[in-house]
Amino acid sequence: MRGWDGVDEFVAVATTGSFKGGADALGLSTTHMSRAIARLEGRVQRPLFHRTTRSVRLTDTGRLFYDHCRRIVTERDEAIALVSEGAEPQGELRLTCSTAMGERFIAPIVRRFATRHARLNVTIELTNRLVDLIGEGYDIAIRTGTLADSSLIGARIASRTLYTCAAPAYLAERGVPNGIGDLSHHDCLIGTSTSWQFRSWGRVEQFRPKGRWRCNSGAALVDAALAGMGICQLPEFYVLPHIATGALVPLLADFAMEDEPIWAVYPQRRHLLPKISGLIDVLRAELPIALSA
Repeated sequence: MRGWDGVDEFVAVATTGSFKGGADALGLSTTHMSRAIARLEGRVQRPLFHRTTRSVRLTDTGRLFYDHCRRIVTERDEAIALVSEGAEPQGELRLTCSTAMGERFIAPIVRRFATRHARLNVTIELTNRLVDLIGEGYDIAIRTGTLADSSLIGARIASRTLYTCAAPAYLAERGVPNGIGDLSHHDCLIGTSTSWQFRSWGRVEQFRPKGRWRCNSGAALVDAALAGMGICQLPEFYVLPHIATGALVPLLADFAMEDEPIWAVYPQRRHLLPKISGLIDVLRAELPIALSA
């Protein structure tokens, strides 16, 4: 008996939740599926499913076995894709990104990418925490700024500009800051970053903002700035429409940082997979256009 006998069938049934669903996914008969899994259960000498007339559930052994088998099948398919000339993106693609950028820009691009590749299954985790790609099993992450993890490969896919700005009403009441140090006398609207970055005399200068309004939502920070609650520092896609109408005024332009890079980062062992290289190519082509729209 070959080492792979029954593994694909087992993964298909466990994933779809039924023998018929697994059979349809593989283009096989339910009889074949049942016999293949019975042989596999005989080899491991444990039942892998609880079977009733209405449902199929993994046993405790089955759940443990499924985690390993699914990874084995995925890595086998990826290995084939690595050496197949003109291989299409396929298999499981797990991506993580910050919530705001993911919702507005990354998810729509990845959705269009998945639509063009029917054999690709995509999971996107939108979170503002720093995800451990290798430990949590992600293929790719979208990150900004300086990359600190040397175990990952970074491909620059776009850049963004940070603007420091406030509403005219706030500035009329509190005055316009002329230098970085002046910000200490102002109410700052604080987001996920604990420091704001500026460039002074050719060097990066950090400023730790203080204020009475803190929120991890860029949209909420913009609303607070528009309401005259203080000064914010945010990427262009939040503030440029309001700067264009005069509802927000850019500040400290002489101290503005260079554009901040946006990276697609991924574990080194995955750098040649078609699903990774293909998505990076699409992000490089589409994300700069989306950010500037």
